[in-house]
Amino acid sequence: MAPTYDCSVEAELLTGMRLARTAIGRGDLVVIPTDTVYGVAADAFNAAAVQKLVEAKGRTRAAPPPVLIPGIPTLDALAESVPEEVRELVAKYWPGALTVILPARSSLQWDLGDTRGTVALRMPANRIALELLSETGPLAVSSANLTGRAPATSAAEAEAMLGDSVAVYLDGGVGGSVASTIVDATGLLSPEGKLRIVRAGVIPVDEIRQLVGADKCE
Repeated sequence: MAPTYDCSVEAELLTGMRLARTAIGRGDLVVIPTDTVYGVAADAFNAAAVQKLVEAKGRTRAAPPPVLIPGIPTLDALAESVPEEVRELVAKYWPGALTVILPARSSLQWDLGDTRGTVALRMPANRIALELLSETGPLAVSSANLTGRAPATSAAEAEAMLGDSVAVYLDGGVGGSVASTIVDATGLLSPEGKLRIVRAGVIPVDEIRQLVGADKCE
């Protein structure tokens, strides 16, 4: 059975974080708390690890995982172009529950699945997640559940579904039950193009429309 570490206990937090870093480095999966639901994470630049994540959830390459990043500067490192509207959104909502789809840099050596040249990026508002990201770099992270099942709101719920497909479970207490709001900003890079709401989540869609402008949203 894969070990679970209670991150409210300092000694377990230190051990869990060390083993989580090691697991990510060797291409294994780690379950982490985020500011929304629990996530299952893999090294975004390790294609075999990302495939392991997809298979653990019972998905296919047609559903590529989002990428969590440690800070706003990483946005420009991974996205080919960032519209001004997106910069306004992340300035307000990052770290937080907003996932933004943008064109990925063509120079990146990764394989997240059938992304059609895009990447979904988010900076989470969770201390444990951000600390791990600061040491591992960008992580491919999807909700820690089997496809078709409700997202895990605790490490125990994640372990019940994912079991030994995960090397380390970091228990950050009870998490949220609502996933992030996802927007596709690729349209904003074209004349007359618009922002598309892909999934309603924690951040109200009306707030996003108000900030970006109703005329720039589908």
